Amino acid sequence: MASDQIRNKGVNVTDHDLTFRSLSEVLQNNITPYIALLEAKDCPGIKNLMQKLMGQLMNCYIDVDSSEDEDYVQVSHNRIRCSMTSLINWYEHVTKKPDSETPSKKRTSSSRHWQSPPVVVVFKDMESFSTKVLQDFIVISSQHIHELPLVLIFGIATSPMIIHSLLPHFVSSLLCIELFQSLSCKDHLSTIIDKLLLRASFPFKLGEKVLQVLINIFLYHDFSVQNFIKGFQLCIVEHFCSQPVSVLCCQLVDAKKRADSLSHDQCENIRKLPSFRRYVESQVSEKQIALLTVDTYLKEITQKLLEDLHVYHENYLSVLRCLHVFTSFLPKYPLGKQIRELYCACLENQVWETEEYESSLQLARMLNKSDLVTMLQQCVEIFVSSSGKEFDNTVEKLKEFLTQFQKLEEEAFQEQDVSVSSQKELQKKTDLYHLQKTLLELKESRRSKKLTKFEMLRFEVVDYIDSLVRNYLVPANHKTLHEIMYFNTASVLREHLNAAPRIALHTALNNPYRYLKAFSTVVMGAEGPNADAASSDQVDDIIHARFIRAVSELELLGFIKPSKQKTDHVARLTWGGC
Repeated sequence: MASDQIRNKGVNVTDHDLTFRSLSEVLQNNITPYIALLEAKDCPGIKNLMQKLMGQLMNCYIDVDSSEDEDYVQVSHNRIRCSMTSLINWYEHVTKKPDSETPSKKRTSSSRHWQSPPVVVVFKDMESFSTKVLQDFIVISSQHIHELPLVLIFGIATSPMIIHSLLPHFVSSLLCIELFQSLSCKDHLSTIIDKLLLRASFPFKLGEKVLQVLINIFLYHDFSVQNFIKGFQLCIVEHFCSQPVSVLCCQLVDAKKRADSLSHDQCENIRKLPSFRRYVESQVSEKQIALLTVDTYLKEITQKLLEDLHVYHENYLSVLRCLHVFTSFLPKYPLGKQIRELYCACLENQVWETEEYESSLQLARMLNKSDLVTMLQQCVEIFVSSSGKEFDNTVEKLKEFLTQFQKLEEEAFQEQDVSVSSQKELQKKTDLYHLQKTLLELKESRRSKKLTKFEMLRFEVVDYIDSLVRNYLVPANHKTLHEIMYFNTASVLREHLNAAPRIALHTALNNPYRYLKAFSTVVMGAEGPNADAASSDQVDDIIHARFIRAVSELELLGFIKPSKQKTDHVARLTWGGC
């Protein structure tokens, strides 16, 4: 019996269900249509497990030809006893080849499935399953493995060693165990940021504070990639609702169209942008008047500025990836290990003015030759594949560095021979006086010694990378019309995403009608001779029970307390008064 283990990073992974759903879809599309997902809460006993297993398997099987068979209809309607024998009979029925099929055919229903597709049973939370249930199911299944090919997938949140704690040796020995591990939530987050934000083809961008809010919620609250995407979608809606002209301008950048379709109101909105005002102030008086009064001239300038902004993003992202390669070879990560951390640092301010960047340069000036060569080769690949047209000279310069490193190899061997000979001469001098004198001379020579060719070339490489950073990683807020592309209102995002239970409770207690509307707190009898008294009393009892429960919950939370004056009165603790 095959048994695979998938290990999730962390005990409480918010995207737990999505992970197993994606795994199930991959298996269904490529391996087998017979998959069952089981949870411990639904399987307290072996009987419940078999019911869930057979119910899911029979519902997930869809075959038009087989559905016309009366025997299969009876099976699909669950008119069988939930046992391993019944499961085997069902499997033989659904995998049975038609008589007209020739032996050369390997697949009956779909070419993407195996000839005898296995039944895959996924235990989503293995640690929560009863030990007896797992043992009984594995032992029973092992007795029918030749009739029913079964693959078990155990979802483990802690450690793979838990399987030996839950299962005794005589049970675990029945399994052929293989281990595979899911990606961590942080890796998924880095992939999302790389596919969405670090692509010049996607014009919408997040400001540093907004991106930091989403990342902090992810890292310190839920570790949910789904919630991060929802927050990203919320940013898109808020941005385009607050600046309607952004929709049109993003389309202009993407499609490379002319800006003639801008309306007069949209032109006025562009003139109100702070970055555009700074741009107007930097122009001569004649252009200032034209930009503020002539819509046609403004549309031409807007199109040019948007194209410049698009080119800026292409160059920015290429140099950012090169800098990430550069810092990934360092023994420490002052600017962060992940590219998202480096991206946030570059968004915040001019990264070359930070202490972390200076520390990275100092560490880079101590890299060995092999790391430098590998780094330069990767940077060449990045700039060659870049859509930016300004990196031809950069590629030539980096290739020149690689050629110079190759020429230094022979000279490095010669220098190594010289150092070895000097050490041998030093070993010959056994007299303490001469030994100390020689060591002092070597120390002085090292102080006054000039840099080697390798050290000079290494400094030149680091300085060149530094010049690229200073030229291309200028923060976006220095660019004209950056407000059209970037969403920077972090306060609005916090208001939507960060829970404020005190404010909500205050509003609910002060203005209950806002939440309850027509909620009744008084039990009233049915009115009229023809009213249904029984149903009315039942509804009133439900409302009364809800009200009593709500009062009890408020008392439990500490918002009210029973009043000593009357038995049916309560006093508010947070605002005072009865």
